[in-house]
Amino acid sequence: MTRLAILGSTGSIGTQALEVVAAHPELFQVEILSAHSNAELLIAQARQFHPNAVVVTDETKYSTVKEALSSLPVKVFSGTAALNDVVQWETVDTVLAAIVGIAGLESTLAAVQAGKRVALANKETLVVAGELVMQAAAEKGAGIIPVDSEHSAIFQCLVGEDIRKIEKVILTASGGPFLGRKPNYLVNVKASHALQHPNWTMGAKITIDSATLMNKGLEMIEAKWLFGLQNEQIEVVVHPQSIIHSLVQFADGSVKAQMGLPDMKLPIQYALAFPQRLQNDFKRFDFKDFSKLTFEAPDYKTFRNLALAKDAMFKGGNTPCVMNAANELVVNSFLQNRVSFIEMSEIIEKVMEQVTFIEHPTLEDYRQSDKDARMYAAEHVKHSQLSH
Repeated sequence: MTRLAILGSTGSIGTQALEVVAAHPELFQVEILSAHSNAELLIAQARQFHPNAVVVTDETKYSTVKEALSSLPVKVFSGTAALNDVVQWETVDTVLAAIVGIAGLESTLAAVQAGKRVALANKETLVVAGELVMQAAAEKGAGIIPVDSEHSAIFQCLVGEDIRKIEKVILTASGGPFLGRKPNYLVNVKASHALQHPNWTMGAKITIDSATLMNKGLEMIEAKWLFGLQNEQIEVVVHPQSIIHSLVQFADGSVKAQMGLPDMKLPIQYALAFPQRLQNDFKRFDFKDFSKLTFEAPDYKTFRNLALAKDAMFKGGNTPCVMNAANELVVNSFLQNRVSFIEMSEIIEKVMEQVTFIEHPTLEDYRQSDKDARMYAAEHVKHSQLSH
């Protein structure tokens, strides 16, 4: 039995992971569940899966959860310090890190430092502090298995291969709901339009990131750290059908691709059960349903977030952390109709220029850079045309 800590169990990845667990009760046991503020769903999950402990990081929800679970032998904790503590318990084998944004960094790092196997669904952890996390993983012997469909695809293509023989990796992007659109169209785009993803069902933050192509930029940086790549070895190609999830080209020119219908449960199941491949009843891909698969270069001019992320990857240091923090803040503001779609990139670029560059940041430097970037981004949002 693999004993799981599912961090962010009430989010899109967390709920799908629990579906995988429910389908394989002979293989998985839920040890810990955590949520930020969705107390209602966390309580329902605890009643169904009987974990050893639950953590609600929003401390105002503690008494609600505690009271609701008082008749069950479930320990209830609150706050981020408790979360960082429980992931290190000896009763935990694998930690599914599915908390969105930088909020997931410290608990993931705590799991890595405790030598746990980490199924990583939180790309911001490696975007913000990739060097720090991968160094800790190497020192502590913690295995990191990606859950993102693109990185899972690369990981699957590399099983049995010599990682030193990678010529390049190619991340596929659906292009989001505005594929082929030009800036004059994007000026009037509202959050409700951007949330209509053509292929995937995801949380609001990642769906907006997909519409701006920032998601692909974050994935480039994550791939660099996960697979120990040089910046030049990472490419992005737009593939609107989302059937090929990513490709690896090797030193001999041969290319491997991992394919399948867009369904996050597949990479989640693969990461939790690795190295086993589990049987399931997910819908199967059929070539007859797809008469053609198409590929095109991304439009860096229109979707400037992808260009900004690429710049951040090449510059390194605390720049990806700064870019990520500014992006989190502007996405939140866009969802509240306080900035326009186009303004998001403009603000991120300004903030990347404003925050002091640090070549080799410590964890404390990352925290400070994150804070500074949010402060500058909030100032720019205040002066946005939509905020007035």
